[in-house]
Amino acid sequence: MKRTILFRFVNISFFPIIAFAFLIIGCGGPPSGDLPIRQIQKVLVDVPTYSILLEDMKEEGNFFKTYYHKYRVVQENEKRTSGWLEVPKSYYKKNENFLGMSLATRKEGKDSLGVKPPGYAYVGDSRYGRWGNDYRGNSIWEWYGKYALFSSLFGGWYRPIYRNDYASYNSYRSRRQPFLGRNKEFGSSGSIAKRTKPDFFARHMAKQRSRRSSFANKVSNRIGRTKTGFRGRSGGFGK
Repeated sequence: MKRTILFRFVNISFFPIIAFAFLIIGCGGPPSGDLPIRQIQKVLVDVPTYSILLEDMKEEGNFFKTYYHKYRVVQENEKRTSGWLEVPKSYYKKNENFLGMSLATRKEGKDSLGVKPPGYAYVGDSRYGRWGNDYRGNSIWEWYGKYALFSSLFGGWYRPIYRNDYASYNSYRSRRQPFLGRNKEFGSSGSIAKRTKPDFFARHMAKQRSRRSSFANKVSNRIGRTKTGFRGRSGGFGK
């Protein structure tokens, strides 16, 4: 038996929701290598420039959980938002810290690998903008008029990009590590998610605290057992 999940897009003018593509997913979740985000990329195969952001995510169920993603697709002059799409647990866990970030990016027909803050894949490219100064004299990325709308389509996830931010981003990228901002503002635990998705942020932080507490308890128990065993052996040796 197959489940058909309708993948919907909404344009920036808030016209009625229209069907964009159908994803056929077998019971138990999408098959390996057939992730919803890959299906979106197949639909966009002829689009030269776009970013796919992780707009939202959720878990459903108690004993047997089902995992979902929602994506925002940003092109040069429009945005589209998917419905809830089921993803494998492994893919969900892999990206659970990256809410609001770009999971897939293409620039002028070339795919850019790695998780990125919104817009960072296009910074430093003279086709999209240039470095200027804000009213305080800080070096900041200025989008050309053609792409001013493009940058705004990232929604509440986007923040102005300063040269120092971009330098830090490049440093992280050279080490193949995701950049969450110099002040950790990006991602599921960041200040942007706290403001944009407060309910998700609260659940995510509670889960993080629970994991840290569980880990600390395990470490404490292991240390306690080790100490007890050492004292027992030491006492026996001294007799």
